[in-house]
Amino acid sequence: LAGSVPEEERCTVERVDASLTYSVFLQRFAFSRPVILGGVTDNSAFRALCSRQKLLAAFGPLPVRLSTANTYSYRKVDVPFQEYVERLLQPQDPARLGSDTFYFFGDNNFTEWGPLFQHYVPPPFRIPGTSPAYSFGIAGSGSGVPFHWHGPGFSEVIFGRKRWFLYPPDKTPHFHPNETTLAWLQHTYPTLPSGQRPLECTLRPGEVLYFPDRWWHATLNLDTSVFISTFLG
Repeated sequence: LAGSVPEEERCTVERVDASLTYSVFLQRFAFSRPVILGGVTDNSAFRALCSRQKLLAAFGPLPVRLSTANTYSYRKVDVPFQEYVERLLQPQDPARLGSDTFYFFGDNNFTEWGPLFQHYVPPPFRIPGTSPAYSFGIAGSGSGVPFHWHGPGFSEVIFGRKRWFLYPPDKTPHFHPNETTLAWLQHTYPTLPSGQRPLECTLRPGEVLYFPDRWWHATLNLDTSVFISTFLG
C-alpha cells in the first residue's frame, strides 16, 4: 500500500508564505477558513530529533497511549513505544474498520516527551483568548483519522506527506464514524458531485495547516508520517 495512496488532483486550500502578518491572519483566516502556511518557522532541529533512530533511543521503552482511528476514539491501549514502531506502525489495511485500527496521536505524556517538545517552534500566530497545547503523532501510510471537529489549531508535517479534507461547520460531510479515511476516499469520495467535494490539500514537511473552530476535517497519511498539532483551547 505504501506510495499507492494518491494526492489530490488540485489543492483547494490557499497557501501563503512567511510575509503573512498577524493582522492579516486574523482578518482573513482565523475565524473563517483554513490556510496553509509555508516558511513561517524553521523546525529542522526538531525534525532531526524525530528520526526513527533518535526517537527509539530516547523513548523506546516508555509507554504510549494509542487511540482507535475512528471519529470518537472510543478505545485506547498503552504499549511500549518500541512495540508500536516495530509491530503496529504498518500501512492501513483497507478492510479494517477505524474502530479496530490503533493510531498514536495526541495522548502524549508531557513529563516524558516534554524535552522533545521544547525543541519545537510553533506557528507564530494565536487566537485571542486561547492557549496552545501540543499533540504529537506517528502513523503508517494509508492511516488517518476520519471526519471530526473541535476547536481551532495548527498541524505541521515533520516527515512524510499528509492529505487533508475539510468542510465548514455548516456542511456536515457524509461518512461513517467507524470507517477509515482510506475507505471513505475509496468508496464515498468518488461519488461526490463537484459541489460537495471538501477543501483538500497535501501537506509536506515544513508546511503548517491552520483550521478554524468547528471545521470538519479528516486526515490521510500518504507515507509513514511524523506530525505535530498545536490546538488552541
